[in-house]
Amino acid sequence: MFSPEGPSLRELAVQALSSVERGYDLLAPKFDHTPFRTPDSVLDAVVRALARIGPFDAGLDLCCGTGAGVGVLMRVCRESVTGVDFSAGMLAVARERTRSAGPRVDWVRGDARALPFGPVFDLAVSFGAFGHFLPRELPGLFAQVHSVLRPGGCFAFPVVAPPPPASRAYWMLLGFDAVMRVRNAVWRPPFVMYYRAFRLGDVRRELEWAGFEVDLQTLPEFGRRPDGSPRVRMVVARRRAT
Repeated sequence: MFSPEGPSLRELAVQALSSVERGYDLLAPKFDHTPFRTPDSVLDAVVRALARIGPFDAGLDLCCGTGAGVGVLMRVCRESVTGVDFSAGMLAVARERTRSAGPRVDWVRGDARALPFGPVFDLAVSFGAFGHFLPRELPGLFAQVHSVLRPGGCFAFPVVAPPPPASRAYWMLLGFDAVMRVRNAVWRPPFVMYYRAFRLGDVRRELEWAGFEVDLQTLPEFGRRPDGSPRVRMVVARRRAT
């Protein structure tokens, strides 16, 4: 699962026993060599999908980490791109590794649950961060995103179909979530990371309650499951124009 440049088992253990913020500060230098980084194939597919619904001027990468999503925005936004994350370590790596030959790029340390912006963005994206939010936090999170988008702006992110119950991946994710719940019950500070808590039906309902109009777009590059459903979708939640 990890390349030789990735973190050691000991480093992962120390991260897992830290807070989310401190854990990612520690992981930041090696994060891009882990399976936690969104694959380039997904990033490229999202770029193609966004290009079909643009153009966009100003973009926001929510929970930007080391900047993979900022790279997406740099390819579809014409004027400016902003990455926001609460980990100083991740932002430091992002600044070092991201070079802009196009739109201006700004890096902001902040909490996605209390964004320090007005309605100045045409597009917001996020990749792989939602497992760090408990289900009860989604209404507030989506309200924050809604508040920083201009009328007609959109919030887009990919969602991978959950593995079937008979698969090995299903039981691995179930086991991971169970271990995290036990860890958080007996150890402080908590480390919130639950792979199975972000369910598409619930997410769509919460987005609509936050004031978005929601569309689901298939990313055809990843094909379909045996039941005919897409393996990967892109959620496009648009703030109403009026």
